[in-house]
Amino acid sequence: MKLTLFYTPLIAIALAVSLYSCQKYYDPTEFINEEGALKNEADVGTTTIGTYAVLKNAAYVRSGHFLMEYPGDAVAQGQSSGDDLTKAYRYTHINTSEHCSNFWSQAYKVVAAANKIIAFVPDDAGAGLLQLKGENLYLRAMMHFNLVRIFGRPYPQNKGANLGVPILREGLSDEESASLIRSQVKEVYDFVISDLLKAAELMTEDKSNSFASKEVAYALLSRVYLYKEDNINAIKYANLVINSNRYSLLQGNEYAGYFQSLPDNNRETIFCIRHTKVEDRNMSSIGSMYFSGDVSGKPLGQGVSGWAEIYASKKYYDFVGQHPHDLRNGFITPYIENGVLQYNQKLTPTTPMYYVNKYSRQEGQINLSSPVYLRLGEIYLIRAEAEAKVGNDAAALADVNLLRQRAGLVGNELYNASQVQASGKTMLDIVLEERFLELAFEGHRAYDLFRNNLPMERNYPGTHSLNNTPTTDIHQIVRANDNRVVFYIPQAEINRNNKLNQNP
Repeated sequence: MKLTLFYTPLIAIALAVSLYSCQKYYDPTEFINEEGALKNEADVGTTTIGTYAVLKNAAYVRSGHFLMEYPGDAVAQGQSSGDDLTKAYRYTHINTSEHCSNFWSQAYKVVAAANKIIAFVPDDAGAGLLQLKGENLYLRAMMHFNLVRIFGRPYPQNKGANLGVPILREGLSDEESASLIRSQVKEVYDFVISDLLKAAELMTEDKSNSFASKEVAYALLSRVYLYKEDNINAIKYANLVINSNRYSLLQGNEYAGYFQSLPDNNRETIFCIRHTKVEDRNMSSIGSMYFSGDVSGKPLGQGVSGWAEIYASKKYYDFVGQHPHDLRNGFITPYIENGVLQYNQKLTPTTPMYYVNKYSRQEGQINLSSPVYLRLGEIYLIRAEAEAKVGNDAAALADVNLLRQRAGLVGNELYNASQVQASGKTMLDIVLEERFLELAFEGHRAYDLFRNNLPMERNYPGTHSLNNTPTTDIHQIVRANDNRVVFYIPQAEINRNNKLNQNP
């Protein structure tokens, strides 16, 4: 059977020794033939494990991170790279971007695999099969949401009427899936919400944070509704997650070591892409771009354990450093030798090497990490932003202060209404600043700005200065209505399907 634009479901099975009940998944090792592959719950469980495994592919998780995080202002690239991640950072996008092609193809591969199971399991099946169907609905929703964020404009622009991405439903023929048009952003959001609501209804098992569950669906619903500016529903689903009591904010040393701890035991993580010790990607990991050092966390020069060319921006470093005892300072490791901060010398002005350690040293391995997609800290900030937008400033302030207290801030470092008023800032400004502090390097910042019609402003050293004449000018402003706040549809996909319209 031919391979179409959307990767006609080649569904990976796990190693023969794996059992779905163990809640572990492995790299795909072979493919199931489409005809008659799924016969029972064990088959569905095994193929679902294979679908989760696709998320760990560097073409998905690493390329996706570059596309989601590097357009923000919490990061600074200290040198140009032959990899087109530089173009993602500088907003000099091209329609042949390897990372866009990688992400597009891997995301639709997950969707195609999920569709096979969604079509196979009837809505009157037993609880075990319905749980698995719900997990695949969640995965399909997650893929479409990430795709529409990367390739479709923010929902508030034109009320969702701009072009989004093709919606790949179950039951389509090869010919139909190979000739889909781009649905509107609104249509994609509606599809994602429908899938998540049904997924939450079907899932009844509390699984580890490497797998979908009812609360995982609720958490993504709260984010989707926030992006859609449906603030009442954003609050509703954030409350369902918070009040489930399945999760809790890590405190003190546990919070300081959040990203180095065993993911399965992390009470704050709602959903992560779990990598085990044997799945260390070394120099091909996300963390290798941010950090180079030894197993103790001591920073060393570029190339020792990682490329170390993407740093915390001076803007972010100075902002979080306003309170030196803020625990979030610990997620940055300045590269200091003999008491002197080191600078990447490949640009003028030179770039301070503030290493980021959110993707390093999980379980004592330098480049190992399990990227967190949803966590409780974000859910409180979703609720805070939505409350601010409906005028419930006191509720928004309470959630912001909860996270500031958790970070070790006390006294007048916590906000009260009179402080906010005296600052000249709105409550929304306060929430977005807290999102900047709390969620830095996790793929949120550019979306937070553009969906709120705010510009992305850089005024610090980095390769974005290469856009300017002279190149010593470090200023860059990207406005929310700029064409390049979204990426080009991969040209290879348009060549296969001429019904796909390109972004301007």
